Amino acid sequence: MHSRTIFFVSDGTGITAETFGNAILAQFELVPRRVRLPFVDTEDKAHQAVRQINHTAELEGRKPIVFTTLVNMEVLKVIQEGCKGMLLDMFGTFVHPLEEELGVKSHHRVGRFSDVSRSKEYTDRIEAINFSLAHDDGQSHRDLAGADVILVGVSRSGKTPTSLYLAMQHGLKAANYPLIPEDFDRRQLPPALMEFRKKIFGLTISPERLSEIRSERRPDSRYASLQNCRHEVAEAEAMMRRAGIRWLSTTTKSIEEIATTILQELQPDRLVY
Repeated sequence: MHSRTIFFVSDGTGITAETFGNAILAQFELVPRRVRLPFVDTEDKAHQAVRQINHTAELEGRKPIVFTTLVNMEVLKVIQEGCKGMLLDMFGTFVHPLEEELGVKSHHRVGRFSDVSRSKEYTDRIEAINFSLAHDDGQSHRDLAGADVILVGVSRSGKTPTSLYLAMQHGLKAANYPLIPEDFDRRQLPPALMEFRKKIFGLTISPERLSEIRSERRPDSRYASLQNCRHEVAEAEAMMRRAGIRWLSTTTKSIEEIATTILQELQPDRLVY
């Protein structure tokens, strides 16, 4: 049973409101029900959002918590005047004080993806996503010179989601390669990667967690057995130490933490905006 309903109301995608709101909610012991209401960009849509929020308040007997990133003041006014939830207006909280401090008006732009056709950053991100998909799980050796980072590790250690996160969030062209028994027999990294060693970052994971993840995919298999997982992880970590590449354990880390660590090690300029 959820403890409170959380609404994220935006005149764009709602990603900013949800990301910021979830970061705040993580400080509390809650089991929330999350509802994203994107593209609330007219007064009529704002009235519809108000009705949904207020209906939830009546059903649950508690105020929903409402995070908003609305830049249209007429739309925001509808929410402010009609909403029976606890309203947290992020732009009102942060943008207006900054306008006063900086002595300039904000652009009041809707969302981070406005005017995408004119955005080099957006185009670069699409290219990075395509690159990462084409180079997922060792599918292709082509154009590795164009990769920003090459992730290596045993199967199911978190390489694919990390690669896609780096591409989508930071515009990095990330390839990833699984370390397999043939690599362990040779006691070397895959031959195609040797000349790009400076771009390589390794991911490892605890054998127990790896066995759990693999068992969801192929239960009762040698691939998922704890004994095999222990062997593969030990061999992979030994190989990474011999190769002198940087690596970390993904066992207890989120994708965001893994990606940030990789950026700090290989692309620190990407953390400067």
